[in-house]
Amino acid sequence: MIGDPSGKSDERNLLSEDQINHNVAAVRDQLARFVTFDGDTSAVMLNNHDWIGPMSFIDWLREVGKYFTINYMVAKESVKQRMASDAGISYTEFSYMTLQAYDFLHLYREFGCTIQGGGNDQWGNITAGSDLIRKAEPGAKVFGLTFPLLTTSRGEKFGKTAGNAVWLDAERTSPYQLYQYWIRSEDADVEKYLNLFTFLELDEIASIMSEHNEAPERRLAQKALAEHATRLIYGEDGLAKAVAASGALFGGDLSALGAAELVDIFADVPSSTIERSRIDAGVSVLDLFAESGLAKSKGEARRKVSQGGAYVNNERVADVEATIGAGDLLADELLVLRMGKKQYHLIRVG
Repeated sequence: MIGDPSGKSDERNLLSEDQINHNVAAVRDQLARFVTFDGDTSAVMLNNHDWIGPMSFIDWLREVGKYFTINYMVAKESVKQRMASDAGISYTEFSYMTLQAYDFLHLYREFGCTIQGGGNDQWGNITAGSDLIRKAEPGAKVFGLTFPLLTTSRGEKFGKTAGNAVWLDAERTSPYQLYQYWIRSEDADVEKYLNLFTFLELDEIASIMSEHNEAPERRLAQKALAEHATRLIYGEDGLAKAVAASGALFGGDLSALGAAELVDIFADVPSSTIERSRIDAGVSVLDLFAESGLAKSKGEARRKVSQGGAYVNNERVADVEATIGAGDLLADELLVLRMGKKQYHLIRVG
């Protein structure tokens, strides 16, 4: 409900309580793939609104604010950068570090929490918390642990702003998209990613890299990374779907794939829409290829079909007189045309 200014050049948009509750539920579901929230030694997910929300402003100033000096707060790098910018920093975001600091104090008191971890852009907030604990609880020993934000070999960050965010929600990054993301990893990055995003043993990673370096064009390391990272997040079923979807681009079977998966796979290829009444009546395959632009004319489409180079739903078209009807649709709404090995066109039935 209060934005963190760290790493931000502008004021964050404030979310409503309903939006936050939705995000909390979504994040919990995502984390549940990696940690358990059930049992005596389970992870604990808490909402800091439970202990901050009931406090009045006067309570906050007396119990928390008294431990912070303005000098200390403006010395924090995230605050200094915003103060020097044209946008400046609001009192709301300026106060953020006191909230995170108090969270650490509360967790120390209630759960005996002595370590707070986070990305290195959280250093200022984490040290604010450890300083608060030492002042409010004399003799207490607590620690901060930070780690570098992940970057590519080109120095690009992973994230929404950089345009290369990888989400743990299938509606944001499908198993197929995730699998392809790792397949496209640069050779300079893939060993680091195998170490960070899989539970493979170090000697196994070394063996994979040794074999990969003998023939980088086979992309063995990228395939191992894609397999293990996709399985970790989406399980065996998700991995199987991702592999099947990836194979679809290389002539694989499309019939078992759903509409969302097909649209996902062919998101970057040209597409068009055809009226359902035309499909129901039957459309000449030559018309489809000519209208899609995969052939410049019906004459060229006829030649391509005769030469065995035209495909509908990855099935070679053998008859120049063939028509396409409702029974040929994938998921009752799509057709995938292909000319040669790599020229695709997606037809949506509307």
